[in-house]
Order: sequence, then C-alpha cells, then structure tokens
Amino acid sequence: MTADGFTTCLWFDGQAEEAAEFYMSVFKDSKPGRVMRHTEAGPGPVGSVMAVEFEINGQKFLGLNGGPEFKFNEAVSFQIHCENQDEIDYYWDRLTEDGGQEVACGWLRDKYGVAWQVDPSELVDLMTDSDPERARRTTEAMLSMTKFDIEALRKAYAGG
Repeated sequence: MTADGFTTCLWFDGQAEEAAEFYMSVFKDSKPGRVMRHTEAGPGPVGSVMAVEFEINGQKFLGLNGGPEFKFNEAVSFQIHCENQDEIDYYWDRLTEDGGQEVACGWLRDKYGVAWQVDPSELVDLMTDSDPERARRTTEAMLSMTKFDIEALRKAYAGG
C-alpha cells in the first residue's frame, strides 16, 4: 500500500481563503488549488468557503473553515530554513505583519496564530559541532535571540 504524498490541513475559523492568499503572497513558489464551497447539505451557509487547497514550495495544504473549536499552538510549527540574513528578515517581517507576534529563538506566530520557526540553514550544524565549546556558545547565543542574527551566531560559534 502506498500513499500519494500528504497534505497538511490547517483549521481556521472562517479565514481559510484569506490565509491561503496571504501565505501564497509570502512564499514565491506557491500556487492555488480548488475551493470547496458549502452546499445545501451544510453545515455552513450555501456558497461560503468550506475549504481551500493551496501549495507552498511543493507542499500541499488544505485550509479548512472548521469553526472556533480549535486554535493553533506551538505543538506544531513550520520551519523555514534561510540561506542568509535577507531571507530571515523577509520571512520574519512578512509573517509578523498585521498582528503576528515575535516569540523567541527564531519562533513567531503569524496573524492567524500559526507558529513558524525562521532559522538559518546552518544553525543545526553550528549547534551540533563536534567541539562542545563551539556548540555551547552557539546555543547560548541562539537562546538570547528573538529573530536570528546569522553573523552574531557565527561570531559566537567562532568564539568572538
């Protein structure tokens, strides 16, 4: 038995279409999919959006207008591995705009409450270096940051 990939379902309280459009504006490699609307069968008003498909960087998503019962939290987050500070700044700024919140250690919540980790691609390599002193310095620097500063992480790693 084989699966044909998988789709991440995000539960919204009426903002699924708006959120999909927002995420597709943030991530350049994205595309819209089908929009499912409520019919006479319910449970929502006829013609209103029940769910919307979209794709970001090859990953399929379904935004579901499920109602107020469930909220996002940091138990599930999306990591964005960035190659340079410009990428970190771009994603950080876009995802915290219009009510998003900075958290700590590269974590943020966007205006819909979805948790994101915006981190340098090299961070895990720096933190798992075979030299325990380099790894410690990098980890200490990382723990002191909200949005990551790649140069400061590299300096801590190098001992400067």
